[in-house]
Amino acid sequence: MMAAEAGAARNTLAAYRSDLTLASATIGGGLARADGGAMVTLGEAWMAHSAATAARKAAALRRFYGFLVDEGVRGDDPSDALPRPTRGRPLPRTLSVGDVDALFATIAERLARVPPDPLDLRLSALIELLYGSGLRATELVSLPRGGVASDRPFAILKGKGGRERMVPISDRARAAVAAWRAHVPPGQGWLFPSGRAGAHLSRVRLFQLVRALGAAAGIAPDRISPHVLRHAFATHLLAGGADLRALQAMLGHADIATTEIYTHVDASRLVELVNQRHPLADAPIPSHARRVDGPCGAA
Repeated sequence: MMAAEAGAARNTLAAYRSDLTLASATIGGGLARADGGAMVTLGEAWMAHSAATAARKAAALRRFYGFLVDEGVRGDDPSDALPRPTRGRPLPRTLSVGDVDALFATIAERLARVPPDPLDLRLSALIELLYGSGLRATELVSLPRGGVASDRPFAILKGKGGRERMVPISDRARAAVAAWRAHVPPGQGWLFPSGRAGAHLSRVRLFQLVRALGAAAGIAPDRISPHVLRHAFATHLLAGGADLRALQAMLGHADIATTEIYTHVDASRLVELVNQRHPLADAPIPSHARRVDGPCGAA
């Protein structure tokens, strides 16, 4: 059902399968027949986990039992006995513009070698697409060889849940991809092939490459990853005045609420926007609202 009807991505299916398998093992098997007491046992076992992890595991079980009820496999849903841990949604980790400049300065220094190392050309193309287009790691490493056309400022991607979307590809990203693609054999199916025949670069290897580049640019390893560069793409676009709906489309979010987490701009930015863009920004301040300095203090 998750694959055929909900259109869940492969990684999502793997996560659900893992949560259900571990839950079944925790109660000694028979997950489909488990009762409320077994749910309490699971809740107690999850107390060692973070609230986010426990909430995710509980959500997987609720969907599982909801499916069983809908299919008539069982007449009751024991998942009401599962815990409902409260958790605040964490703000995404991101990078400053200065951090990003340091990354590209490090890449430029490497590319200045004559001749440039093909692996540095590959790294340049990877980072340009991560930060310049906000691609997910899986979307990036699985790009076909011709997925980014040199004469087209956008690419059509199939993201999570099989949903297609159009993403912008900057001039410099297309140039970086073209420079790297010259080193990819014409018969190769992937833009970023791996050493294994018929396989593309893995997400783990991409993570390692990004971490190594960050270290060379003076960025602590725990502050950078492929997904952090996607966060930086979104955050910096919003700070530059991008429309939230347009950003939702570029990121491939099914729900605008997911995109809204990037609206964590600082107070000074908000004040600046109001003072510069509001229709009353240039209007004179009414006399009764002006600051009064004197023996009585400020009004």
